[in-house]
Amino acid sequence: MTSEPAPETFAFADDGRFPNSALPLLLYRGAVPADPAAIERVFAAHGWSGGWRDGIFPFHHFHSTAHEVLGIAAGQAEVCFGGPHGRVVAVQAGDVVVIPAGVAHCRRSASSDLLVVGAYPGGASYDTRRGEPGEHEDVVRNLADVAAPEQDPVYGREGPLLRLWAGIDA
Repeated sequence: MTSEPAPETFAFADDGRFPNSALPLLLYRGAVPADPAAIERVFAAHGWSGGWRDGIFPFHHFHSTAHEVLGIAAGQAEVCFGGPHGRVVAVQAGDVVVIPAGVAHCRRSASSDLLVVGAYPGGASYDTRRGEPGEHEDVVRNLADVAAPEQDPVYGREGPLLRLWAGIDA
């Protein structure tokens, strides 16, 4: 058993527009250094790659072909998860958010210095969906094919993600 701190968890149901996921979104507070290169190294050491450095889109979107991890390298933001009727959560430098495939997210506000490092398990290819009419059936099929990550992006094979997502059908 690991002694890593338990992440905050959030669950979001399918609202007909955004499929969301039965898997909980995980928020690790103060889990990584506020340094983009260090965050990239942590994620890569645990098999999360295909990364980028940028911000968070200011519109509701989700990925139907991959889970995503966001490491806040600088600044702070308020992010709405789960779609327009979801939950707004404040994140800041050092925080990590693991977003299950299908869970909508949208930046509501941010400091001018916000910098986010994103990555995907195994460098998986991802799409960007906006909950458009007519796409729901296709994205639900995509979600059924998204494999569980082999490691927690912050704590590796013994991390909370593996325990919290075990046995849940996304």
